[in-house]
Amino acid sequence: MNDLERICRDEYQTVLRFLTHMTGDVHLAEELTQETFYQAAKRWKDFRGQCRASTWLCGIAKRLYFSWCRKMPPVPVESLPEDSADFTDDLLDRERRLTVHRLLHSLPEPYREVVTLRTFGDLSHEEIGALFGKPATWARTIYYRGRQQLSHMMKEEDHET
Repeated sequence: MNDLERICRDEYQTVLRFLTHMTGDVHLAEELTQETFYQAAKRWKDFRGQCRASTWLCGIAKRLYFSWCRKMPPVPVESLPEDSADFTDDLLDRERRLTVHRLLHSLPEPYREVVTLRTFGDLSHEEIGALFGKPATWARTIYYRGRQQLSHMMKEEDHET
């Protein structure tokens, strides 16, 4: 078994959990996970091992998800079924997640990457610090400040609507 096969086997669940959390849809997450490993296989020669394989794979997964979001046409409200109160709650939750991802994407670096890695990649402050060549306290501070910025942006968005 070569390194790529081992990494795919070892990191499949990590990438799937990451995408399930991002999308809120296990079926979409499974499709994007498969595409992530396909893209990783195509780019395997570019992986230099400067970060954990799971971090590299989650970065690919995140880009694929954002690309998928940009390609999705808006759904006209008139076409949505009205037969379930849960459906409205689910729709609002999904819209809220998309808003959070859109706002997160607008954060400046390194806040965006640190919040993404901590929240969706489930990396520790120590692991994030190591990725950036910084101490864990730096990662903890950047994460805290990024979350504050994101929270402020969400409050402003809520106030505007």
